[in-house]
Amino acid sequence: MSIRLEHINYIYSQGTAYEKQALKDVSLEIPQGQFLGVIGHTGSGKSTLIQHLNGLIRASSGALYYEEENIYNSGYNMKKLRSQVGLVFQYPEHQLFEVDVFTDVCFGPKNQGLSAKACEERAKEALELVGFPEKYYRQSPFELSGGQKRRAAIAGVLAMRPKVLVLDEPTAGLDPKGRDDILEQVAQLHARTGMTVILVSHSMEDIAKYVERIIVMNRGEKMLDGTPKEVFSRYRELEQVGLAAPQVTYIMHDLKEKGMDVRTDVTTIEEAAEEIMKIVSKKEFP
Repeated sequence: MSIRLEHINYIYSQGTAYEKQALKDVSLEIPQGQFLGVIGHTGSGKSTLIQHLNGLIRASSGALYYEEENIYNSGYNMKKLRSQVGLVFQYPEHQLFEVDVFTDVCFGPKNQGLSAKACEERAKEALELVGFPEKYYRQSPFELSGGQKRRAAIAGVLAMRPKVLVLDEPTAGLDPKGRDDILEQVAQLHARTGMTVILVSHSMEDIAKYVERIIVMNRGEKMLDGTPKEVFSRYRELEQVGLAAPQVTYIMHDLKEKGMDVRTDVTTIEEAAEEIMKIVSKKEFP
């Protein structure tokens, strides 16, 4: 099972004076179970791209297949698609609207036609998966902290038991601990369930640490597609389009230039520490 895009184009306000092409001939396949990162400068098309994945936006041209069926076919069940491909928006306030958190998380399963008891079981399971404290279940979602709102929004999607979880900047505005907590929960969820996770982020460190594949968007086009090591090795190209590599990549290049024989394809702090200690223990530097 997978998501496959074939020559997707999308034009905003087509036929008007404000017409703008947001996606240009984008083709890619996302296998089931992959942890994918999507990066790009503001206006690169990354948010537009992910909103195509569950049919929130319809392509101006091209085809999008979910489980080998074109979602643009006449009579395609969009409701079923949206229960299988769950999208968590950057601002959780856009998804939270019920009187309390538990009722909000029950909304998705209820919309799927499940019984009240089944909805409550799904909600409890989802809230536990994201580490949401039980003492806040009956609290208004609008009285929660930023991190709690994001957990509640993710739980609302997980309660529908999707096969694909799409996260648009899930840690925006959070402090470092809140950011790490959310992403660790997502990583554990991916490892435990094997669901596909698609993460849009401006943090190169987060992308490098968690994902196995990166799509780089630039001016509506797919610019790069590869593993973190492959993509960040081309950091000069990334800089030209307003992006960068993780800080450790630059540190390792600086150490190399100063004579330390270290690998420069390192993308995480853990890898960098291991590499430096290996070299220091051998005293292979001036």
